[in-house]
Amino acid sequence: ACSLQACLKKNTYSPEKCDDYVRKLYRCCWAMYQQTDGKGESTACPLPNVTRRWLEKHGESLK
Repeated sequence: ACSLQACLKKNTYSPEKCDDYVRKLYRCCWAMYQQTDGKGESTACPLPNVTRRWLEKHGESLK
């Protein structure tokens, strides 16, 4: 989350340059939700259903 924040700050007018950081954050959040049976909590992560939907929309595996 900190790396993503730094990237967005550095690339204010080109947030697409931070896509890899966003993808990594969502993957990390999904792993947390899988390990905690959907009960994990983090201020950096969207809700489990939002995370799942984003990953599916962006062609990520939900394994």
